[in-house]
Amino acid sequence: MFIEPFIGAKNKKDKKGHIEVICGSMFSGKTEELIRRLNRALIAKQKVEIFKPSIDTRYHDLDVVSHNENAIRSTPVNFADDIILLAGDCDVVGIDEVQFFDNQIINVANTLANSGKRVILAGLDMDFEGKAFEPMPQLLAIAEYVTKVHAICMKCGDLASYSFRLSDTKEKVVLGEKESYEARCRKCYYEDKKT
Repeated sequence: MFIEPFIGAKNKKDKKGHIEVICGSMFSGKTEELIRRLNRALIAKQKVEIFKPSIDTRYHDLDVVSHNENAIRSTPVNFADDIILLAGDCDVVGIDEVQFFDNQIINVANTLANSGKRVILAGLDMDFEGKAFEPMPQLLAIAEYVTKVHAICMKCGDLASYSFRLSDTKEKVVLGEKESYEARCRKCYYEDKKT
């Protein structure tokens, strides 16, 4: 269970930034948890800025949208460095689908946290081949708080932490939803990967 850190510093000088990472497979609720945390910050009257990679237009061109169709306004960006310029004087920065950014997102997260911001990142920790999805391993290493969420295996109903691609394409990044991917437990993932 994730316990949100105390973020009630009285003035900007006293604010201590940190990094939170939400990771897991497709359909595990990563974006849902990101939206929940950002909405709580908004309720607390904190200044919040949300970003996503501009290539992610699956549900909406601008908004961050979960599979359950919960949405929050966001700013699509082409490059991770753009986030530093656009974050301004906000208190909380949310970034969805971080696996679609290059390794510069690590420096961006550190820069924002070092300036006193709460940085919440969500993304896949493994790609469709079951390998670490860069830059997530480095983000997990520098984060003060890590939450791994799980989906339900589409074959057996057990907890799932793998994203099984239904097509034969070998490209690393293939945007898709239920027509392209299924959440799988370890056993079901590796059984079907062999065939």
